[in-house]
Amino acid sequence: MRAVVQRVTAGHVVVDDEVIARLDVSHSRFGLVVLVGVTHTDTPDDAAKLADKIWRLRIFDGTDSADNGSADKGSTDNGSRAERAAADIDAPILVISQFTLYANTAKGRRPSWNAAAPGSIAEPLVDAVVGALRSAGATVETGRFGADMKVHLVNDGPVTILLES
Repeated sequence: MRAVVQRVTAGHVVVDDEVIARLDVSHSRFGLVVLVGVTHTDTPDDAAKLADKIWRLRIFDGTDSADNGSADKGSTDNGSRAERAAADIDAPILVISQFTLYANTAKGRRPSWNAAAPGSIAEPLVDAVVGALRSAGATVETGRFGADMKVHLVNDGPVTILLES
């Protein structure tokens, strides 16, 4: 499994001109937008491991969450103060399935999607990531599997990290 984790100050998903999910960052000031891709060999154990990585990934600064709006929010330079995870500041998470994370662009200019798992395999595993995050205590919103989604976010930093289980 792969995930693109983005530290954000806002995020929501629109399907058919309707907002179906929105991050509530009012208590933490920050959240995560996480795009999750699944390949053929992924398992529920991979989903649990990925969820744990997402929940415990230290990409927020070490100050009180109320001060996270300061100039040094956990920059990604060598002097990074990123010491806190979503678990530490109760940051909400927006999870969106994203089969295109397994695009193969080795030949030509048209991506191949052969490495992406079909919906019958991918959907339950994305749901397993969401379930594991919720079991760990996360507040999680989701996109709609297989829908044409418009994802709106304000990336903070910007901080964008690729994780693999």
